[in-house]
Amino acid sequence: MSNKLYVGNLSFKLDNDGLANAFGEFGEVLSAKIITDRDTGRSRGFGFVEMSSADQAQTCIENLDGKDVEGRALRVSVAQEKPRR
Repeated sequence: MSNKLYVGNLSFKLDNDGLANAFGEFGEVLSAKIITDRDTGRSRGFGFVEMSSADQAQTCIENLDGKDVEGRALRVSVAQEKPRR
């Protein structure tokens, strides 16, 4: 299993630090990035979190998938590799 997670249904008020803090309760966060619109800079409502191990990533999925964070129920799953064009 990969240690990179997809996080969907994010609140538009949440920033990268808030995302890292939410996942930091369940292990060491290597990176947390909310994807933004390139024109407006506004959050697109999803992001990616990389944990230090696959076990910690699995713990995050078990504990955070469906959990309410800033009024939105998170969707957390293993990130899929982006297909080459």
